Amino acid sequence: MAWFGAATTALASLAAYPFVQSSLRSGNGVAVDRIDSSSHSDPTSFSPEELQELQRRFGVHGPQPPLARLFTKGVDQFTPLRNHTVSRLQSLQPVIQQQSRRTGLNPMLLAAILFDEMQHAKPGEDHPLAAHSGLFSTHGPAQLGLSEMEKQGLLRPNASPTEIQDARNQLLHPERNVELLAGKMMRLLKLLEREARETNNVSRSHRHAKTVATLAYLHNGKLDYPARILRYMQDPELHGIVYGRTKKPMPPLI
Repeated sequence: MAWFGAATTALASLAAYPFVQSSLRSGNGVAVDRIDSSSHSDPTSFSPEELQELQRRFGVHGPQPPLARLFTKGVDQFTPLRNHTVSRLQSLQPVIQQQSRRTGLNPMLLAAILFDEMQHAKPGEDHPLAAHSGLFSTHGPAQLGLSEMEKQGLLRPNASPTEIQDARNQLLHPERNVELLAGKMMRLLKLLEREARETNNVSRSHRHAKTVATLAYLHNGKLDYPARILRYMQDPELHGIVYGRTKKPMPPLI
């Protein structure tokens, strides 16, 4: 079975973004517009003021320790693991496209987050016994936790043990997990007062790339994560999975 039909548009370099303003909202609803003069072309750079505002509003936790960054880089270069992750992502392609159509989100954003989270998942954390033991706080392809289900209004803060067990089962279900990831992106976009369409054309629009970088940072909480997500969104192999279609081999002529 061959994959073809990847997006035909050329993949522009992330270094070619125009210089634009970025916008956040203060706690009283007043727009706080500021120009990050230190990163004219890098949407993954956040000014100290932006980081402080995101920390205040969302509680994200900043840079990844150097040793952890080195480990992440090593994992990314491990070819057998990448091939396994690509295979898993391929199985999720239908639900990625389904959730993209439902929400208007760029399917490459969903695919990039899923690819990164699956690539760096802890061994055994998605085994039902380990998940229900409470040993791990996040589950499934997108590494989501019970707290996200609470924020989406899908789990009561004082949920019963039975409700918590059901919620964890939902997180462990791959297709449901992708649906919850799309819900998380839409929830964050609403808080940022951005629209789903602003996750598209990230290689041409600095504003859209900045939106995606902010979503990625809020999802993972590490400053090196947005660059990885934007890089994966440009990955030709991942494009082939998300936008490609399968072609069944022709039977031999007799």
